Amino acid sequence: MIVHSDVAAAAVRVEDHVRRTPLLAVDPAPLAPAARMWLKLELTQHTGSFKARGAFNHVLAARDSGRLPDIGIVAASGGNAGLAFAYAASRAGVPAEVFVPETAPAVKVARLRALGAAVTQVGTRYAEAQDAATKHAADTGALVCHAYDLPDVCAGQGTLGLEILDQTGGEADTVLLAVGGGGLMAGVAAALDGRARVVGVEPERIPTLERALHAGRPVDVDVSGVAADSLGASRLGEIAFTVASRTGVLPVLVTEEAIVEARRFVWDEYRLAVEHGTAAAVAALRSGAYRPSPGERVVVVLCGANTDPSDLI
Repeated sequence: MIVHSDVAAAAVRVEDHVRRTPLLAVDPAPLAPAARMWLKLELTQHTGSFKARGAFNHVLAARDSGRLPDIGIVAASGGNAGLAFAYAASRAGVPAEVFVPETAPAVKVARLRALGAAVTQVGTRYAEAQDAATKHAADTGALVCHAYDLPDVCAGQGTLGLEILDQTGGEADTVLLAVGGGGLMAGVAAALDGRARVVGVEPERIPTLERALHAGRPVDVDVSGVAADSLGASRLGEIAFTVASRTGVLPVLVTEEAIVEARRFVWDEYRLAVEHGTAAAVAALRSGAYRPSPGERVVVVLCGANTDPSDLI
């Protein structure tokens, strides 16, 4: 479980290590009726996604408490979390070993290696990479850096929510964001608890949040589709489930077609190249899967840009 005070502490810890990303006011008409609408440009964060926030908070918290070993860290990731942990480890002066599925995009694997991480590709699903990373940590004593189910990671991601509160002057009613394993959703929901509503958007083919809330616990789901490289967790994290249940996060599902259309729309309208997973949040508005109430003030989080833009040009 994490709460607002955990996120506030994380904000102090990572303040000098992460970027305060822009909040762009946009015309709501192309997206949905609303009094005001903003895009949170988290795709401009270090390593191209929000993951740097949680990675720095976890690694720095371990260093400050004497738990960061000389052998370094180990992480499993479809790409973005691995990039963030590799970057944070390099800044902390320790090695990083990252396990990724064989299906991870080549652009992300190349960037991991450019950051100095040792990369091992195993299996075709995130869960297989996570199992391999867990075994490696047990064998070597490296610091485990789970992509989305550690308190310090989730609290670090939540610093994005505090920025939204500050940048909107506390005026945001609703924040839409994509959900995979749920670390970003958990952190932002904890940060905004009692202040704004969080809508968790996920592909119909990977409904980790929707299924967990329906079942009353995280459950395994099949993983497939265009957003699997970044939203490819096979089950929601325990922390995310607890926070979502407590704060009333609303799950919304979007189709493959809506995600592809939304990604193209973001490029055509704003000239921003985003991942398919990131586009899911926009797809909820474009497809009508989420319809804001009249006068609702909405922030849409554009959380990642580690994509091949060649099909957008």
